[in-house]
Amino acid sequence: MIEIGFHTDAFNSSYWSFEKCLEWAQENDVPYIECGTIDGVSWLHGLGYQPHVALHEDPLGLRRKMDDYGVRFSQLDAAYPISLPTGPSLGVRYIQNTIRWAYLAGCRHIDTTDHMFKPESLTNEEAMEMMKRVYGEVLEDAVQYDMIINIEPHGYYTTKPEFMERMLNFFDTPHLRMNMDTGNTFIAGQDPVAFLEQFKDRVSHVHIKDVSESLAAAARGELTGIAVSHTVIGEGVNVDNIKKCVDILVDSGYDGVFSIECEGQGGPMIEKSLAWVREIVNDANQRLAAK
Repeated sequence: MIEIGFHTDAFNSSYWSFEKCLEWAQENDVPYIECGTIDGVSWLHGLGYQPHVALHEDPLGLRRKMDDYGVRFSQLDAAYPISLPTGPSLGVRYIQNTIRWAYLAGCRHIDTTDHMFKPESLTNEEAMEMMKRVYGEVLEDAVQYDMIINIEPHGYYTTKPEFMERMLNFFDTPHLRMNMDTGNTFIAGQDPVAFLEQFKDRVSHVHIKDVSESLAAAARGELTGIAVSHTVIGEGVNVDNIKKCVDILVDSGYDGVFSIECEGQGGPMIEKSLAWVREIVNDANQRLAAK
């Protein structure tokens, strides 16, 4: 069965708190939420102007609060770009701390990725070896805490199928999977449908994201990812690809969350997107039930 969630990045521009996002999820009957983790102190977060969670917060207490709202985590975003030279020092500890916090918060999926630019000081082979060491360390914790580490197509390496293939095969383990992103693959100049078809058996979480016509015309093939859709999902130039990706996931028996990544505008834009996504999810679940 496919469930619906959303990433709290939707309300970065509105300076919402995480709890206000929980209220929105409850009001709009969205059972899953995804957010970033903060490993340290942020003044924006402390003042209640950032819709993410800090790892110094009590995970069990937050889990109980989320239960009161009827909302659960689908994934925690620990996507420090591990292809940076600081990936082994900063990225590993950040992901490990997120894994341990997620275990108590009742979340099993952790999102990771690389940087948008190739590291200047490393060859591709050196970067791949460095990232393999990062995932090797992280996966030791993932196995212990029964977590799934997702690799999201969002950067220089992960949006290229040949590199994503290598990364997903760094280690033979069910704890290393992929977070499909319909918007990032498109803006990076890839065919999202072909990208998903290649990795459909490795997908454990999905970001649903459209792309506006103006952004596609100006930046497709120049960017490797976008934080959120800046058009209503279903009204952009990526809509047909999204529908075809849903078909692939239905055919492969996907059982997980479609996490909406869309600019919220304080509610209106993401609510229109939610209505469109809800329609395609209802249809997808009917087809899954009939299989």
